[in-house]
Amino acid sequence: MTRNRLNLATLLILALSAPFPLTVSAQSLPQDPDASVPAKHYITAVNPDLTITYRLYAPTAEHVDVVTGATPVTYIPHQMTKDDKGVWSWTSHAQKPDLYEYFFNVDGLRIADPGSAMPKPQRQVNTSLILVPGSILDVKNVPHGEVRTLTYHSAALNSERQVAVWTPPGYSDASTPLPVLYFYHGFGDTGRSALDQGRIPQIMDNLLAEKKIAPMLVVIPDTETDAKGVVPEDYVTKDRRKEFYPRNAAAADKELTGDIIPLISKTFRVRDDAAGRALAGLSQGGYQTLVSGMTHLDQFGWLATLSGVSTTTVPNADVEKRFAEPEKINAQLKNFTVVVGEKDVVTGKDIAGLKTELEEKKIKFDYHEYPNLGHEMDVWRPAYVEFVQKIFK
Repeated sequence: MTRNRLNLATLLILALSAPFPLTVSAQSLPQDPDASVPAKHYITAVNPDLTITYRLYAPTAEHVDVVTGATPVTYIPHQMTKDDKGVWSWTSHAQKPDLYEYFFNVDGLRIADPGSAMPKPQRQVNTSLILVPGSILDVKNVPHGEVRTLTYHSAALNSERQVAVWTPPGYSDASTPLPVLYFYHGFGDTGRSALDQGRIPQIMDNLLAEKKIAPMLVVIPDTETDAKGVVPEDYVTKDRRKEFYPRNAAAADKELTGDIIPLISKTFRVRDDAAGRALAGLSQGGYQTLVSGMTHLDQFGWLATLSGVSTTTVPNADVEKRFAEPEKINAQLKNFTVVVGEKDVVTGKDIAGLKTELEEKKIKFDYHEYPNLGHEMDVWRPAYVEFVQKIFK
């Protein structure tokens, strides 16, 4: 018995001490595409006629679909065909200018497009983006603002955090303090979502060049605080509204008022009056807007919840207390915007309940329902475009 144990231990030591490459056979490594063929034949691309050819190099795969659509309700799988070089492909019909989501289903495994330079920013990346040009989402030949990333210590969360800030072109030469829009992203996303998928820098550059918006700063915090007991990956879907959203909103509210707003005021030349501050967010970020905006009503003059979670499903005592004072809300807010997609199955109930409550209590608000759309960026980008044209004027 002892000898067998010694022999086993010796073999294990020898195996672990052997050079790693020797333990991997060449056949177990993935194949590289044919280097004599230009890379464009292996990657997804928009064609001159605005069709999209989706491509994936997967020579050993048995079945591959490209799945288009922005929500599980609208997902459409398209069966791809494989050529003699191991490239799977499928071409769509002509698309209107927009930013589209897609992913591949490879023998039952969901993957983002490894040939794409535009992954959808998420805490767990499993989707890619592709831009069909010709809209306000494009990078155009106009003066461009700057996106800065600030790293700071959050006393509220006792952790190192980052926040993105878009400043308008020519801001460094400006002497007049500018207003600020604080914008919160949705559940499972990151601050990069508002920049890369929301296209906030491009939208702001293009609207400002057309003189459709007032010069302003846009501040994009991370909605997820990752505080102790408030890590989103620790919660199953059914417990999200009961436990996660309330706890995270409370933590993010402390960070916003205690860390982020003071940081922006110290770092940039910005207005410090309520009329010079707006707060907006989508989905979970819409709930953050509701909580922070109503709790600190005296600090904001403009609010927007885009398909936001509401107190209909996630009660909040501070929000309900404020809703009992409709005169104060109407006197303080210059605009309160509420939007939703007609077919939103994620927060449609939230927005319907919020709309009813605001109407019953005679709280003034702008409402827009986007037809035939769900819980998706095709609602939130246009809604953002509309909202920023209202504020600070």
